[in-house]
Formats: sequence, C-alpha cells, structure tokens
Amino acid sequence: MSEEFSELAADRQPEVKTPSFPPYSSPTSAVSAEETRILTEYIQQKNLFHVISRDESRRKTLLLKQFFKMKRHQQVVIISAGKLQAQITTEGKVATVGRNFVMLTDLKKRIWIPYEAIDSATIPFGFPTYSTPHQHHIYDNQLQQKLVLRFGATVAAKDSLIRQFFEETLHTNLSTWKGIWVEVDTAESSFFGKLKGASKTECVLKRFRKEHRIPIGEIRYMTTIGLFSQWKRFGKQVTTAFSRTIKRWRAW
Repeated sequence: MSEEFSELAADRQPEVKTPSFPPYSSPTSAVSAEETRILTEYIQQKNLFHVISRDESRRKTLLLKQFFKMKRHQQVVIISAGKLQAQITTEGKVATVGRNFVMLTDLKKRIWIPYEAIDSATIPFGFPTYSTPHQHHIYDNQLQQKLVLRFGATVAAKDSLIRQFFEETLHTNLSTWKGIWVEVDTAESSFFGKLKGASKTECVLKRFRKEHRIPIGEIRYMTTIGLFSQWKRFGKQVTTAFSRTIKRWRAW
C-alpha cells in the first residue's frame, strides 16, 4: 500500500522545467560590480596607450576609435579635411564606429568620415557626457547571459550586435546602403549619385547612365542627400548645360 501511495504521489508532482540558459559558471570578479567596471576601463586605457607607445603610426586611428566608442549614440563635433584643403565641421550622433571610419547621424542625413580625414573630435559645449539609453537600448533581460554562454549565435542574430562587436571597414558598411543617393567629396572634387556598390578599392556611384568610380582611399567626406537636394543639383546641371549651349550659339 505504501509503495502504491509513493508512486501516486510521484506521478502528481509537477514537472520542474530546467532553464534554457544555465547560470554563470563563476562571478566575473572578486570585487564589487562598480569596482570591476572602473578597473576594466582603466586596464583598457592603459593597454591602449601602451600599444600607442610601441607603434606611433597607429596613434590617430586607435585614439579616434576609442573616443567614438566611448561616445556611441552621443553628440560629437568632428573637424575634418574637405575638398581643396577646406575644413568641415560636422555635428551629429555617433551611429557606427568602424575599423577605419565613423558614421554620424542627424535628423536629415547620415555622414561617413574616414579617420584619415579627421583633424580633431570632441563633444559640443553644454551637452551632457552621457547618452539617453532609452533611445537605443536593446531590451533583453538575458542578453548578458546569452553573450557569455552563446556568443556566436546571439551576435549573429542581430545586425546591431554584429556592428558593435566586429568592426566594419568603410566599404563593407557602404555595401549595406546600396540604392541611396549620396554625395562624396575627395581632395579635388565632389560627386553625387546613387550608390551602386563598394569594394576594397573603389566606390561606385551611378547617375542616369553614367558611373563614377571613386577610389576608397580618396574619400574624405560622404553624406546622404534628400530629394530636394537631388532636384537642386539636377537643376543646377541643366542650367549650366543650357548656358553653355547658348554661349556656343552666340559664338557661331
């Protein structure tokens, strides 16, 4: 009788569901969370300046990359070299930090600036040094646990995480924006058209039946252009072509 009662009680016990993600194997540090974060940032900065002291040629790229990572989704001001040695001042939020470029956004456009063209970068006067996390946070209560235990699958599932953990080059980022209208500045001239594609060596713009192939290494500034700006540029070209035709007729 007791054996039958034990079997019956065992059958009525609710099943205990095992969590899909096991707990952490061990604490991340022996000290408190705030001390761990401060220590981690200190170690990263010490390592950065140690690398710079060993290889001075990487100073500019590494410092700019670290600065933009610290100011991700925050407002920054960049002074860069434009066409004909002119300086361009650009203000916007840091959207993407790449291996050799940074992409800013504002209310109207996206702007790509290679590190080689940047003279200096800072934050605007009067702006706070913290971001507004409610605008860009990925709300996932188990995200940290997923990154620790299933890093590859978790990162591969989200483009935002891919851009955060794996630094893109300029041409790989541009390849994801095919079909948009952009204006590209080099040291000598400017081009605008629809972005047809990008490779390691060149960026291809198309306007009507004409293509412009711009070497990636010569790009200094690149920005998206809206519909009004497109019509304005087309109107300017038509006016210039018409005036040239009139001058030819008068010369005859």
